[in-house]
Amino acid sequence: MAKLGLIAGGGDLPRRLAEHVRASGRGVFVLALKGFADPGLATEFDGAEAAMGQLGKGLRLLKDAGCEEVAFAGTVKRPDFSALQVDMRGAALLPELLVAATKGDDAILRAVLGVFEKEGFRVVGADDVLASLLAPAGSIGQRVPSDADWADIREAAREAASIGLQDVGQGAVARAGKVIESETQDGTDAMLRRVAALGGRGGVLVKRPKPQQERRIDLPTIGAATVKGAADAGLVGIAVEAGGALIVDRAEVGALADRLGIFVYGFTATEAA
Repeated sequence: MAKLGLIAGGGDLPRRLAEHVRASGRGVFVLALKGFADPGLATEFDGAEAAMGQLGKGLRLLKDAGCEEVAFAGTVKRPDFSALQVDMRGAALLPELLVAATKGDDAILRAVLGVFEKEGFRVVGADDVLASLLAPAGSIGQRVPSDADWADIREAAREAASIGLQDVGQGAVARAGKVIESETQDGTDAMLRRVAALGGRGGVLVKRPKPQQERRIDLPTIGAATVKGAADAGLVGIAVEAGGALIVDRAEVGALADRLGIFVYGFTATEAA
Protein backbone atom coordinates (compact mmCIF):
# COMPACT_ATOMS: atom_id res chain seq x y z
CA MET A 1 0.00 0.00 0.00
CA ALA A 2 1.08 3.57 -0.61
CA LYS A 3 2.42 5.50 2.35
CA LEU A 4 -0.21 7.17 4.56
CA GLY A 5 0.16 10.89 5.14
CA LEU A 6 -0.75 11.71 8.74
CA ILE A 7 -1.46 15.41 9.34
CA ALA A 8 -0.81 15.71 13.05
CA GLY A 9 -2.17 18.17 15.59
CA GLY A 10 -1.85 18.00 19.37
CA GLY A 11 -2.60 15.20 21.81
CA ASP A 12 -1.87 11.48 21.89
CA LEU A 13 -3.95 10.42 18.90
CA PRO A 14 -1.39 11.19 16.13
CA ARG A 15 1.31 9.10 17.82
CA ARG A 16 -1.06 6.17 18.42
CA LEU A 17 -2.13 6.19 14.78
CA ALA A 18 1.42 6.47 13.49
CA GLU A 19 2.54 3.59 15.72
CA HIS A 20 -0.35 1.44 14.48
CA VAL A 21 0.35 2.16 10.81
CA ARG A 22 4.04 1.42 11.20
CA ALA A 23 3.33 -1.80 13.11
CA SER A 24 1.00 -2.93 10.32
CA GLY A 25 3.91 -2.76 7.88
CA ARG A 26 2.63 0.26 5.98
CA GLY A 27 4.74 3.37 5.55
CA VAL A 28 3.65 6.56 7.28
CA PHE A 29 4.75 10.17 6.73
CA VAL A 30 3.87 12.58 9.54
CA LEU A 31 3.22 16.19 8.64
CA ALA A 32 3.46 17.81 12.07
CA LEU A 33 1.64 21.14 12.39
CA LYS A 34 3.90 23.67 14.10
CA GLY A 35 2.61 24.89 17.41
CA PHE A 36 0.22 21.96 17.82
CA ALA A 37 1.95 18.61 17.19
CA ASP A 38 4.83 17.16 19.14
CA PRO A 39 7.79 18.15 16.90
CA GLY A 40 9.46 14.83 17.71
CA LEU A 41 6.84 13.01 15.64
CA ALA A 42 8.31 14.33 12.39
CA THR A 43 11.69 12.71 13.05
CA GLU A 44 10.41 9.59 14.77
CA PHE A 45 8.06 8.64 11.95
CA ASP A 46 9.78 10.03 8.82
CA GLY A 47 8.12 13.38 8.34
CA ALA A 48 8.45 17.13 8.47
CA GLU A 49 6.99 20.21 10.16
CA ALA A 50 4.86 22.88 8.48
CA ALA A 51 2.93 25.84 9.77
CA MET A 52 -0.84 25.68 9.43
CA GLY A 53 -0.83 28.30 6.68
CA GLN A 54 1.95 26.66 4.68
CA LEU A 55 -0.49 24.69 2.58
CA GLY A 56 1.67 24.53 -0.51
CA LYS A 57 4.62 23.22 1.47
CA GLY A 58 2.48 20.59 3.14
CA LEU A 59 0.98 19.35 -0.12
CA ARG A 60 4.41 19.18 -1.73
CA LEU A 61 5.91 17.25 1.19
CA LEU A 62 3.08 14.69 1.14
CA LYS A 63 3.37 14.17 -2.61
CA ASP A 64 7.16 13.89 -2.50
CA ALA A 65 6.79 11.25 0.22
CA GLY A 66 4.58 9.17 -2.08
CA CYS A 67 1.37 9.55 -0.05
CA GLU A 68 -1.95 8.89 -1.76
CA GLU A 69 -4.13 8.79 1.36
CA VAL A 70 -4.11 11.32 4.17
CA ALA A 71 -5.67 11.30 7.63
CA PHE A 72 -6.10 14.21 10.02
CA ALA A 73 -5.54 13.50 13.71
CA GLY A 74 -5.10 15.56 16.85
CA THR A 75 -6.33 18.85 18.22
CA VAL A 76 -5.92 22.11 16.33
CA LYS A 77 -7.20 25.42 17.66
CA ARG A 78 -8.71 28.03 15.34
CA PRO A 79 -5.83 30.31 14.26
CA ASP A 80 -5.54 34.07 14.42
CA PHE A 81 -5.93 34.62 10.68
CA SER A 82 -4.32 38.07 10.88
CA ALA A 83 -1.11 36.53 12.23
CA LEU A 84 -1.16 33.30 10.20
CA GLN A 85 2.13 32.37 8.53
CA VAL A 86 1.12 31.54 4.94
CA ASP A 87 2.82 30.54 1.70
CA MET A 88 1.40 31.30 -1.75
CA ARG A 89 -1.02 28.36 -1.68
CA GLY A 90 -2.16 29.21 1.82
CA ALA A 91 -2.67 32.85 0.85
CA ALA A 92 -4.85 31.78 -2.09
CA LEU A 93 -7.08 29.77 0.27
CA LEU A 94 -7.24 32.45 2.96
CA PRO A 95 -10.29 34.34 1.59
CA GLU A 96 -12.29 31.08 1.50
CA LEU A 97 -11.21 30.26 5.05
CA LEU A 98 -12.26 33.70 6.29
CA VAL A 99 -15.74 33.17 4.82
CA ALA A 100 -15.88 29.64 6.27
CA ALA A 101 -14.83 30.99 9.68
CA THR A 102 -18.07 32.97 9.90
CA LYS A 103 -19.95 29.65 9.69
CA GLY A 104 -17.89 27.71 12.24
CA ASP A 105 -15.00 25.33 12.67
CA ASP A 106 -16.61 22.50 10.73
CA ALA A 107 -16.89 24.80 7.70
CA ILE A 108 -13.18 25.63 7.97
CA LEU A 109 -12.27 21.94 8.11
CA ARG A 110 -14.43 21.17 5.08
CA ALA A 111 -12.67 23.89 3.10
CA VAL A 112 -9.24 22.48 3.98
CA LEU A 113 -10.35 18.93 3.28
CA GLY A 114 -11.62 20.03 -0.15
CA VAL A 115 -8.17 21.29 -1.09
CA PHE A 116 -6.57 17.93 -0.35
CA GLU A 117 -9.22 16.10 -2.35
CA LYS A 118 -8.74 18.44 -5.33
CA GLU A 119 -5.04 17.65 -5.18
CA GLY A 120 -5.86 13.96 -5.65
CA PHE A 121 -5.49 12.73 -2.08
CA ARG A 122 -8.02 10.33 -0.60
CA VAL A 123 -8.98 11.62 2.84
CA VAL A 124 -9.71 8.88 5.38
CA GLY A 125 -10.87 9.06 8.98
CA ALA A 126 -8.78 8.09 11.99
CA ASP A 127 -11.25 5.24 12.55
CA ASP A 128 -10.62 4.02 8.98
CA VAL A 129 -6.96 3.71 9.93
CA LEU A 130 -7.63 2.10 13.33
CA ALA A 131 -11.20 0.84 13.71
CA SER A 132 -10.78 0.03 17.42
CA LEU A 133 -10.64 3.76 18.15
CA LEU A 134 -14.41 4.06 17.68
CA ALA A 135 -16.33 4.10 20.95
CA PRO A 136 -18.41 0.94 21.43
CA ALA A 137 -21.84 0.85 23.03
CA GLY A 138 -21.85 0.21 26.76
CA SER A 139 -19.41 0.67 29.63
CA ILE A 140 -15.66 1.10 29.28
CA GLY A 141 -14.62 -0.16 32.69
CA GLN A 142 -16.56 -1.51 35.63
CA ARG A 143 -18.89 1.37 36.52
CA VAL A 144 -22.23 2.13 34.87
CA PRO A 145 -24.47 5.23 34.96
CA SER A 146 -27.19 5.42 37.60
CA ASP A 147 -30.75 6.61 36.85
CA ALA A 148 -29.76 10.10 38.01
CA ASP A 149 -26.71 9.99 35.75
CA TRP A 150 -28.93 9.12 32.80
CA ALA A 151 -30.92 12.29 33.38
CA ASP A 152 -27.65 14.23 33.13
CA ILE A 153 -26.53 12.28 30.06
CA ARG A 154 -29.74 13.02 28.17
CA GLU A 155 -29.71 16.70 29.10
CA ALA A 156 -26.04 17.16 28.17
CA ALA A 157 -26.55 15.16 24.96
CA ARG A 158 -29.35 17.52 23.90
CA GLU A 159 -27.16 20.53 24.65
CA ALA A 160 -24.21 19.04 22.74
CA ALA A 161 -26.44 18.45 19.72
CA SER A 162 -27.73 22.02 19.94
CA ILE A 163 -24.33 23.71 20.10
CA GLY A 164 -23.06 21.27 17.47
CA LEU A 165 -25.77 22.39 15.08
CA GLN A 166 -24.46 25.92 15.58
CA ASP A 167 -20.91 24.63 14.86
CA VAL A 168 -19.73 25.80 18.27
CA GLY A 169 -18.59 22.64 20.05
CA GLN A 170 -19.12 18.93 20.64
CA GLY A 171 -19.59 18.62 24.39
CA ALA A 172 -21.55 19.71 27.43
CA VAL A 173 -21.75 18.98 31.16
CA ALA A 174 -25.00 18.48 33.07
CA ARG A 175 -25.44 18.16 36.83
CA ALA A 176 -28.70 17.42 38.67
CA GLY A 177 -30.53 17.37 35.34
CA LYS A 178 -29.35 20.84 34.24
CA VAL A 179 -26.61 21.96 31.85
CA ILE A 180 -23.88 23.77 33.77
CA GLU A 181 -21.27 24.21 31.00
CA SER A 182 -21.01 23.90 27.22
CA GLU A 183 -17.94 23.47 25.07
CA THR A 184 -16.72 26.47 23.09
CA GLN A 185 -13.88 26.83 20.62
CA ASP A 186 -11.35 26.60 23.48
CA GLY A 187 -12.12 22.88 23.75
CA THR A 188 -13.04 20.21 26.29
CA ASP A 189 -10.12 20.69 28.68
CA ALA A 190 -10.96 24.37 29.13
CA MET A 191 -14.62 23.50 29.72
CA LEU A 192 -13.63 20.99 32.42
CA ARG A 193 -11.48 23.62 34.11
CA ARG A 194 -14.50 25.94 34.22
CA VAL A 195 -16.57 23.15 35.78
CA ALA A 196 -13.83 22.56 38.36
CA ALA A 197 -13.90 26.26 39.23
CA LEU A 198 -17.63 26.01 39.93
CA GLY A 199 -16.99 23.46 42.68
CA GLY A 200 -19.44 20.77 43.71
CA ARG A 201 -19.69 17.08 42.98
CA GLY A 202 -21.69 15.08 40.47
CA GLY A 203 -22.56 15.50 36.83
CA VAL A 204 -21.59 13.98 33.51
CA LEU A 205 -19.52 15.11 30.54
CA VAL A 206 -21.11 14.21 27.19
CA LYS A 207 -19.34 14.38 23.84
CA ARG A 208 -21.00 13.64 20.51
CA PRO A 209 -20.52 14.60 16.86
CA LYS A 210 -22.12 17.73 15.48
CA PRO A 211 -25.27 16.82 13.50
CA GLN A 212 -23.58 18.05 10.31
CA GLN A 213 -20.17 16.60 11.26
CA GLU A 214 -17.67 15.73 8.53
CA ARG A 215 -16.79 12.42 10.16
CA ARG A 216 -13.44 11.94 8.48
CA ILE A 217 -11.99 14.78 10.55
CA ASP A 218 -12.43 16.13 14.06
CA LEU A 219 -14.60 13.40 15.57
CA PRO A 220 -15.04 13.92 19.34
CA THR A 221 -12.09 12.31 21.09
CA ILE A 222 -11.39 11.34 24.69
CA GLY A 223 -8.37 9.81 26.35
CA ALA A 224 -6.74 9.41 29.73
CA ALA A 225 -6.34 13.20 30.09
CA THR A 226 -10.11 13.63 29.63
CA VAL A 227 -10.82 11.08 32.34
CA LYS A 228 -8.47 12.83 34.75
CA GLY A 229 -9.94 16.23 33.86
CA ALA A 230 -13.47 14.98 34.48
CA ALA A 231 -12.52 13.49 37.84
CA ASP A 232 -10.68 16.67 38.87
CA ALA A 233 -13.84 18.64 37.98
CA GLY A 234 -15.89 16.51 40.39
CA LEU A 235 -17.82 14.68 37.68
CA VAL A 236 -18.97 11.10 38.13
CA GLY A 237 -18.83 10.06 34.50
CA ILE A 238 -18.20 10.60 30.81
CA ALA A 239 -20.60 9.54 28.07
CA VAL A 240 -19.78 9.56 24.36
CA GLU A 241 -21.86 8.61 21.36
CA ALA A 242 -21.19 4.99 20.41
CA GLY A 243 -19.76 4.84 16.89
CA GLY A 244 -19.48 8.62 16.81
CA ALA A 245 -16.47 9.32 19.04
CA LEU A 246 -12.89 8.13 19.37
CA ILE A 247 -11.31 6.69 22.53
CA VAL A 248 -7.52 6.80 22.56
CA ASP A 249 -6.23 3.64 24.29
CA ARG A 250 -9.50 2.15 25.48
CA ALA A 251 -7.87 -0.20 28.00
CA GLU A 252 -5.97 2.66 29.67
CA VAL A 253 -9.09 4.82 29.76
CA GLY A 254 -11.15 2.06 31.38
CA ALA A 255 -8.50 1.25 33.97
CA LEU A 256 -8.00 4.91 34.89
CA ALA A 257 -11.76 5.51 35.15
CA ASP A 258 -12.08 2.55 37.53
CA ARG A 259 -9.17 3.84 39.61
CA LEU A 260 -10.64 7.35 39.84
CA GLY A 261 -14.16 6.07 40.54
CA ILE A 262 -15.96 7.40 37.46
CA PHE A 263 -17.72 5.72 34.54
CA VAL A 264 -17.05 5.97 30.81
CA TYR A 265 -20.02 4.93 28.70
CA GLY A 266 -20.86 4.71 25.00
CA PHE A 267 -24.52 5.66 24.55
CA THR A 268 -26.76 4.95 21.58
CA ALA A 269 -29.14 7.43 19.99
CA THR A 270 -32.07 5.57 21.54
CA GLU A 271 -30.60 5.78 25.03
CA ALA A 272 -29.95 9.51 24.72
CA ALA A 273 -33.41 10.36 23.38
